[in-house]
Amino acid sequence: MKSSNPLFRDSVFQNNTTIVEMPMTVGGTVNKLLLLTLIMFIAAGAVIYQFSLQRYDLVQIFMISGVIVGLISALVMAFKQNITPYVAPIYAFSQGAMLSGLSCFFEASYPGIVIQAVSMTLFSVLAMGLLFKMQLIQATEKFRAIIFTATFAIMIFYLISFVISFFGVNVPYFSSNSNLSIFINVVIAVIAALNLIIDFDNIDRGVKTPLPAYFEWYCAVGLLATIVWLYIEILRLLARLRER
Repeated sequence: MKSSNPLFRDSVFQNNTTIVEMPMTVGGTVNKLLLLTLIMFIAAGAVIYQFSLQRYDLVQIFMISGVIVGLISALVMAFKQNITPYVAPIYAFSQGAMLSGLSCFFEASYPGIVIQAVSMTLFSVLAMGLLFKMQLIQATEKFRAIIFTATFAIMIFYLISFVISFFGVNVPYFSSNSNLSIFINVVIAVIAALNLIIDFDNIDRGVKTPLPAYFEWYCAVGLLATIVWLYIEILRLLARLRER
């Protein structure tokens, strides 16, 4: 089965199907997700404190460092799942630093936007979880293929935009609040939310396989990565709407 989340690629499930004494559980995965979220908040608190002291340059350094450390740690976990329990907290801390810095700058420009983005993100996660639980949306092969293709296209678009920005080329989508930009932003946010269905299904697959207990950390990180992406897209969308 295809997954648009690189942490949930097929080989992970195909290469870890041996009988285990301590299998992963849904409850264990949720607990790991809550713990990683707590670590994110601790990092966020430290960055927000620096922002309150108007140390904006330092906050930007934390943001950039968070992006770099988060990317490196995610790649490490993608290829070495057994060390995820040790790397996952680092990933969560880096994401907390990155998101809090980003949120602070958005909040300074658009007061109240962060609480709105957080609320909408939580609602989306709960809604997708309910739809998955009730089997109103199922991660079929066709569904996975569509979401995988859409997500891959979005990531390529972001990557190309990032690269050409070094050559002074500005992609209108990132600086525009036009109707087209808002529409694209909505589509991307919806794709991010639908990725949650695949993440939930992958966790379910991991429990049924069953996979070793350390995959609770691995699956929690995969789900957290999708939630982080969704939050950023909602934050960007709300900012565009505020500009209108």
